[in-house]
Amino acid sequence: MRTVLVLLLLANLSLFAYTRLDGGSGGEAVRLTEQVQPDKIKLLTPQQVAALGPAKVAALADVCVDWGPFNETERAKLVSDLEPLGIGKLTTQRRADVSGLWSPMLAPYSSRAAAERRAGELRGLNLRDVAIVDAGGGRYTVAVGVFRTEEAANAHASELARLGVALPAATQRAQPVSQTFFVVRDPPAGAVARMRELQAGYPGATLKVGNCDRA
Repeated sequence: MRTVLVLLLLANLSLFAYTRLDGGSGGEAVRLTEQVQPDKIKLLTPQQVAALGPAKVAALADVCVDWGPFNETERAKLVSDLEPLGIGKLTTQRRADVSGLWSPMLAPYSSRAAAERRAGELRGLNLRDVAIVDAGGGRYTVAVGVFRTEEAANAHASELARLGVALPAATQRAQPVSQTFFVVRDPPAGAVARMRELQAGYPGATLKVGNCDRA
């Protein structure tokens, strides 16, 4: 019996000490009030995220820069422009079909083999974005470059003419063309600011900042 009384006394003393310590620190009720209140958490739409500006956006988690489309020449140039930023591990490239594009194109050839031969000659001149295009009716043509406006395509044709490569006026592509988009996930603020500066050098591409696509 004496042992039981001693144990009960020790238990009461322990309970008394615990309650005193808990009260001194504000108690459970105070700790609950200090916790994050979920009813005050607000989810931002992509438009609201974009409106925060590059510096604030870059500080958020799960934010992506989606930039494009780019043809092959632009893609190679942008890879070089982004290299000093050190965001290679954050960057992925995706391909998507884009409609309504323009290209300087040669007159159609009666066979694909003939078009391939001419395309090989043009590639031998170090021209990029040389592609075989199905012109229908068993004929094929050669396109040099892909542009989002007729004016840009004709300017390219004029530049090639000065280099000795005569091409007719630009023609709108009937089929969609696969182009490249760059996606940078959770970029630092400095990288976003620099991409904004580089944007002027790629007038046909759109730079969007917002929530990452979870698809």
